[in-house]
Amino acid sequence: MMIGEKLRKIRKKKKMTLKDLSEQTGVSISFLSQVERNKCSVTLESLRKISDALNVNPSLFFSDTNYQAKSFPFFYKDLSNNVQGASFHPILATLKPKENKGNEFSHYGHEFIYVLSGILTVSLEGNVFELRNGESIMFESSRNHYWWNDGEEDVQFLLVSTL
Repeated sequence: MMIGEKLRKIRKKKKMTLKDLSEQTGVSISFLSQVERNKCSVTLESLRKISDALNVNPSLFFSDTNYQAKSFPFFYKDLSNNVQGASFHPILATLKPKENKGNEFSHYGHEFIYVLSGILTVSLEGNVFELRNGESIMFESSRNHYWWNDGEEDVQFLLVSTL
């Protein structure tokens, strides 16, 4: 199931209209509608806002599938083997060079990041770290954070977040 289909299913299950979701996220109704119909890709930052409004972990949108955004240079591969009901979600993430820079945000749960290749830049409450091969970080996701690729090569990392 694609991200848009999952978004629509969760939104309807929570009995929210597109207008309700738009008001809670600051994301336009037309954009949300296009995302739900898989007509456009969603940035990680917008997906976090949507996840917070729906009270779900963003990793939920990447379960059962690999996700390659059409116009957004990241790739996520779900590593859960479709195990249902787990309290955490493992994802293999790949970011293209000079991409995915955005603003810090927070959500519930915890995140663990382990860099497999490249250099991942992580901002945690304004403190910026560069994680290289074999380095990791774990933090409460309620702390403002963001990560991106400032390097010249792809960065690949394991992202494990609690649900």
